[in-house]
Parts: sequence; C-alpha cells; structure tokens
Amino acid sequence: MDLTKEIKKLESIQRDDANKVFTMYLNTDPSDPEQQGGEWKIHLKNGLRNFEKYLQEDDNKEELKNYQTVKEKVQRFVEGNEQNYGKGVIVFATADEEIWFAERVQMPIKTEFFWQETPELGQLKHLSESYPKSGIILVQQNEIKVIEAYLNEIEETYSYELDINTDDWREKTGPRKIGSANSTLGGTNNQTDDFKARFEANKQRWYKKIAPKLDKQAKDRSWEKIYVVGEPGQSNELSEQMNKPADDVIQKNMLDHEESKVLEEIYG
Repeated sequence: MDLTKEIKKLESIQRDDANKVFTMYLNTDPSDPEQQGGEWKIHLKNGLRNFEKYLQEDDNKEELKNYQTVKEKVQRFVEGNEQNYGKGVIVFATADEEIWFAERVQMPIKTEFFWQETPELGQLKHLSESYPKSGIILVQQNEIKVIEAYLNEIEETYSYELDINTDDWREKTGPRKIGSANSTLGGTNNQTDDFKARFEANKQRWYKKIAPKLDKQAKDRSWEKIYVVGEPGQSNELSEQMNKPADDVIQKNMLDHEESKVLEEIYG
C-alpha cells in the first residue's frame, strides 16, 4: 500500500448528493487497556447504528439506502477479517463503489466515524507522516543489519558482515549466530581482546567502506527516514561516514533483538 498515492486519490473526492462518503477509523489494538474485552465491537455497532438512526429520523430515503449499502459492506469486511486484526482498521467507502479502501493497520488510531461529502483524512495523513518508508540500520562492531519498515510494518531485512581478513563487507545469508562478531577470532579472552583492539583501530575505515552501500540503499529504496541504532562509538561513527544524514541515532545495541522490539524502540 502506497499511502501517499491513496491520500492524493481520496483528496480529489467531493460528493454533493445523497451518495456520501463513509469514513471509519476503528481502534482494535489488543494492547490498549480500553480494548481488553473486545470493546471495539461495541464501538463499531454503535458507530454504524448512529448514522442509520439519524437518516431514518431525517426521512431521507435515498441517502439511507446508500448508507445501508455501505454499512453492510463494512460489516462483511469486518466479520471476514476479525481474526487478523492488528492495532486498527481504516475504511473509506461509497455506495456506488467509486471508493472502497479497507485496510488493517499496525499503528495506533482513535475510533471515529464520518458520513459526509468528503473523506475524513486527518488521521490517515498523520499516520503517513509518522510512519514513512524508513531504513533502520543496526550496527554491532563488524555486523550490520538493515530493517526496511513502512507504516510500522517490516517490509524486508538483510545483513552485512565484515570479513576482517579481507576488509570486505558481504551480504549475509542464512541464520545469524549470536556473538558471531568475535567468532572469526575464536573464543578465548586474548582473541576477544585482540578483536576489540583491532576494531577500535579500524572502525572508521571499516564503516567508511560500507557507508556508500547504505547510502545507495537509501536512495534506491526511497527511504524517507534513516535510523542508526548501536552502541555510541559504533552508531555515531557509522552515521558520520554516511552521506545521507540519519534522522535519529539511538545509542543502544539491538542487533540481536526481535525486529518487532526494534520498531517499538523507533516508533514507541
């Protein structure tokens, strides 16, 4: 989903007749204290019923019919996807199906319903601005992991490891072994100390070699934001070697953390 394109498309919609636009932002986040008992189902039922009741009282038969058509379609979508909800559901719809946008999202939203001449885009624009296409670069000594994220969801991950014997970075394949930063030099204390000394002496040169590759990834993959995450000496050095400025440098070693935890650290 390209949210920027969807927003532009929705911004052009203007209805002046009985065939109005329905907008729904539904908070279904199970981690929300106010959603522990599935309260979103009650909010959905009440939100859909309120417009119907109002139109019945207004005796606008054509508009009521259109709204009921939209309501039934929204209910079918909700019921068909109930087992797969994340943090929220967003729907834009018209009875004539000129508009049908229905997405489950992994971002926190506030429950709101609208039936009006135009789509209500306030929250959608906020999400687009808050969770853009991002490159999250995790660095730990001679290893780097990149997480590409968009709208608080992971799109792709890939890793690089420096061969300290050849000074060449290579993209890694297969599972990573925890602690592999020292594995090339064995596991004894002396070898570990040797590696640390060598790393401190060469990190600027090593990170300078990988930086152009990361800059190219940022350009080719259209990262709107860049985050560098790692211990202070490593994250700062890598970000300084890149031409693309980091939007934030987080001084925390998270290379071995679950990717979902990394997103939580970035976006809160």
